Amino acid sequence: MPNSADKGCRPVLRRPGISVLVGTFLGPVTQVLLLFAIAGTFNVPRAWLYLVVGLTGIFGGTVLVARANPELVNLRGEWKKRKDIRPWDKRLLIVYALFGFYVPPAIMGLDVGRYHWSSLGPWSVVAGTALFCLGSVLITWAMLVNTHFEVTVRIQSDRGHRIISTGPYAIIRHPGYLGASLWALSTPLIIGSAFGLIPAAIAVAALVARTFLEDRVLQAELPTYAEYARRVRYRLLPGIW
Repeated sequence: MPNSADKGCRPVLRRPGISVLVGTFLGPVTQVLLLFAIAGTFNVPRAWLYLVVGLTGIFGGTVLVARANPELVNLRGEWKKRKDIRPWDKRLLIVYALFGFYVPPAIMGLDVGRYHWSSLGPWSVVAGTALFCLGSVLITWAMLVNTHFEVTVRIQSDRGHRIISTGPYAIIRHPGYLGASLWALSTPLIIGSAFGLIPAAIAVAALVARTFLEDRVLQAELPTYAEYARRVRYRLLPGIW
């Protein structure tokens, strides 16, 4: 299908972008269904709450980005076709997907649904929901500001890659990774599973490693990024790192 941008028209959502929308809708649904299957029951009220919060933050944020910049969502849906994916990037993406999305529901299903190893109190629902919403705002804001917010780490010379220093990028250099880290850590808090924090921590560690490696690539290969890094000192956590 020809890209409408080639005809001078406003870009529209194509099949890859639609697959991203479908995926961001099915993601939270799949997580919760897996949790229910492992738990052996649908009677996990906090999982239902997570489903609402997850769909609102993940799918809702993607809808906003698709309306504002459909071509970015199209490009995010085409990431598997990239021939220039760095080996370390592919490995870290797999680790984050496994320990950020698929392993936690299985562990949390065993924990809160079947064996009741742990039970975090009502405070964790409030904290987890707040952190998940903050993560969603950060990721959505970053994608709305940064048209280069693709899935893989690469210098996008084919798209006129330039430094983005507005919005959340005026505070930290990788707000999307902070948002994704908050997603991973807040999900077990919403569900109320202390054991779910173990795979979440592994997912966050993968993102921290990716932050470091991506920053090194950008400083070496993207002009003016080193100067931007001197102005915006912190990669992930304001005032810390």
